[in-house]
Amino acid sequence: MEPQLLLTFLILLITTIFFMMGRFRADLIAMCSLLVLVLTGIITTSEALAGFSNSIVIMIAGLFVVGGGIFRTGLARLAGNSLLKFAGNSEIKLLFILMILVALLSAFMSNTGTVAVLMPVVISLALGMKKSPALFLIPLAFASSLGGVLTLIGTPPNLIVSQTLADNGYERLAFFDFTPVGIVALFTGVIFLMTVGKKLLPKGDPKEQFRSQKETSPLELADFFHISDQLYRVKVQPLSQMINKRLAELQLPKNYQVGIIHIERRNGEKTRLTGIQHIPATSETVIKENDILYVQGPSESVARFKKDFLLWFNKDEHASPSKLVSKDFGVAEVLLTPHSSFINESIAALNFREKYNLNILGINRRGKYQLKNWATQSLKFGDALLVQGRWSDLELLAKETEDVVVLGQTKEQASMAAASGKAPIAGVIMLGMLVMMTLEIVPAVTAVLIAAVLMIMTGCLRNMEDAYGRINWESVVLIAAMLPMATALEKTGGVLYLSDLIIGILGIYGPIALMGGFYFTTMLFSQFISNTATAVLFAPIAITTAINVGASPYPFLIAVSVAASMAFATPVASPTNALVMTAGGYKFSDFVKVGVPLQLVIWAVMMITIPYFFPF
Repeated sequence: MEPQLLLTFLILLITTIFFMMGRFRADLIAMCSLLVLVLTGIITTSEALAGFSNSIVIMIAGLFVVGGGIFRTGLARLAGNSLLKFAGNSEIKLLFILMILVALLSAFMSNTGTVAVLMPVVISLALGMKKSPALFLIPLAFASSLGGVLTLIGTPPNLIVSQTLADNGYERLAFFDFTPVGIVALFTGVIFLMTVGKKLLPKGDPKEQFRSQKETSPLELADFFHISDQLYRVKVQPLSQMINKRLAELQLPKNYQVGIIHIERRNGEKTRLTGIQHIPATSETVIKENDILYVQGPSESVARFKKDFLLWFNKDEHASPSKLVSKDFGVAEVLLTPHSSFINESIAALNFREKYNLNILGINRRGKYQLKNWATQSLKFGDALLVQGRWSDLELLAKETEDVVVLGQTKEQASMAAASGKAPIAGVIMLGMLVMMTLEIVPAVTAVLIAAVLMIMTGCLRNMEDAYGRINWESVVLIAAMLPMATALEKTGGVLYLSDLIIGILGIYGPIALMGGFYFTTMLFSQFISNTATAVLFAPIAITTAINVGASPYPFLIAVSVAASMAFATPVASPTNALVMTAGGYKFSDFVKVGVPLQLVIWAVMMITIPYFFPF
């Protein structure tokens, strides 16, 4: 064996061991492996960096953005809630609908994102049926992996094997070429999990073990604090003394025990068709004639304030808290830290509005909501404040860790608020991308990038920062850094060496045995290292083996792709497995008990299915 070939195998072995150990992030391990290949002279710098310009890497990054738009607009949750309603109180029916639904969603978007969106819904439905969520969460995770095999973009291994074929002069796989094999694998998995697998799943106790971890929405927070009971909508009349005065001059909290928390102002004075401007109520805000003021305070205080300043109630006396939440404005709950400088200070003395451009709407003190005269009360450790204002100001407050802790994810809530009502737009964009890819109107990577840009331009994603935040950079860097490993194996003769080794062991038994060997080995590796890294390693070996024995490379590469996605036997085999492990209260052995038999069954079925649709 040549020294460089031996060194390449040694680097690959050490890389695989570190992947299996799980002590360091996969992308860091891949980058270290890449650097070692360069420093030892096995590959050049340009070959090492080629992975970062590969169309697969760009496409996967774009798909994360498209998937982010679908999740942000609530399209995925809407589909999930609508279809899961058909389940009623039937456990079997719920299990079936759940697996089919998550598989279909995973065929077009991130498996991990699909599971993350549906998991709270599933837990809630299970508890409502007085069933343990443990009966549903492993099938949820497994169905997402099975669904990824249905389309070209469903999982990275599909894209990798398609690109491998193109790199070797073969026709790349089309969008739905994986679908027949994927459907057989999916229904094999569904039938197994509804029969044998159901008996192997832990039963659990829904009363003691599980509760949904769904984050409280801004409107739910407003309801908890009973804001609607003290929120009024008044209009400034032409003779009001408030006109052209700053809120700081009026000192309303001190003089009337009321606060103005939001203002609506028409852009045009003589027409109602010019739109409404939403203005945050800061200390420097100047009141104008015909402004609509959202006033918070006790009814008697609001009545006195309204009388003194010649104000009228605008339409309904009470205002809906929903007016406080929009793409620009939101509410959040804030806790005081143990050493906060706010403790023992009154809200009026803090100048909170002047400092943060935010309004405090109420106090939650040990479960009791303080809505009257709260501005003069001294704050105590453990108090929770309901705060309202621009999302950007709430995000700035979240960074003020010395005095307060903002509960929840303000960026997530802001993005979802901004994308509210745009689910149909996201659906049209996704459909357009699928049509372009299916009919091959433009290259697949171009279709994905067009869809990603449209998600941002139409507001399905809040901004570029939001789009970048949706990309799983660990996966992107992992793929880009591992692709040169295939180059190293090819340059040093490693691909040919491994191909000859497998042919020597299994070649006498025919192409089906060779394909079965590749499937089993790929499946074994994918339990301990990412399916992407596994596909990158085995795809070039598989196509070389097929060429050497005079067989079609398609069944070999389809086998590699499917096997890499069948990661069921360990909780670390897939991000979706890890995601449901804690929520479902599973042990490592639960994945082994259900996953290993399922993988062996699918392996046996695939040995018949793959050659049928992709003959040798």
